[in-house]
Amino acid sequence: MSKPLGVAHLSALDLAPPDLVRHAADAGFASVGVRVFPATPGEQRYPMTPGSPMSRQTIRAMAETGVTVLDVEAFTLDGTRGREQWLPALDAGAALGATVLNVIGGDADQHRLRETLTELVADGRDHGIQPSLEPIAYQPINTVAAACALSRETGCGIMLDVLHFVRAGGRVEDLQAVPADALRVIQLCDGPETPPPLPVPQRMPLGQTVSTDRLPLESRSRRQSPGEGSFPLRSILETFPATPVSIEVPDVAGCAEFGHAQHFERLHRAYVSRFDHIDTAMKGTS
Repeated sequence: MSKPLGVAHLSALDLAPPDLVRHAADAGFASVGVRVFPATPGEQRYPMTPGSPMSRQTIRAMAETGVTVLDVEAFTLDGTRGREQWLPALDAGAALGATVLNVIGGDADQHRLRETLTELVADGRDHGIQPSLEPIAYQPINTVAAACALSRETGCGIMLDVLHFVRAGGRVEDLQAVPADALRVIQLCDGPETPPPLPVPQRMPLGQTVSTDRLPLESRSRRQSPGEGSFPLRSILETFPATPVSIEVPDVAGCAEFGHAQHFERLHRAYVSRFDHIDTAMKGTS
């Protein structure tokens, strides 16, 4: 492969972090993202406190496979959370060697969000981690433009989830305003032009909250593999050829039927067969 490829935890959230690392390695991925903080109310939390058995097992799996942890997730700034909540997430990420903390801008009070994010960025710096905003189509911070403004004001990074970028009405030309050094990760998936009708799974990994609302249901339960849909993936990857890519494709029903190993192998094959040459081609023109 021309550059290392990662896989996000949401692609198989019911895999505990040590198992996630080993499945990723078996499929050919070089890195993973690990969920160390619940993203939805009532969601179970993996016990990843530094020094805990699961943290040690994850670090052992990393050492034995060579897979690294690129980012940890998912911390929502909702106006009620502060250092008491985010410091354990940063501690857990630092123990794994992560350099990015996925942050969701869930606070509609822009002044408070900016102040809180500034504090989080300062604490992240002490841990060797850059908190990075991921615009979410159904959250207050839902566009790349809004994330860029906060990045300039707070020093946070940006994570580009292609699903949310498209569902929020983003266009490839909008990405010209994103500083390449601020964009830390591209979370890659595919999908149809509009959110499809999907069945609500009887059981969501870790007890994630989900409803019949098409946007969160698609986001958390069923995305398409790169190249299967209509998203402008090639143009996005060509715009940021040096930015790390993490495949984020949950398929709750598919994993239940065929297993995580087959799911990960399919995701890796989909990217390599369709998009791996882009980075090499761009390097050749530099």
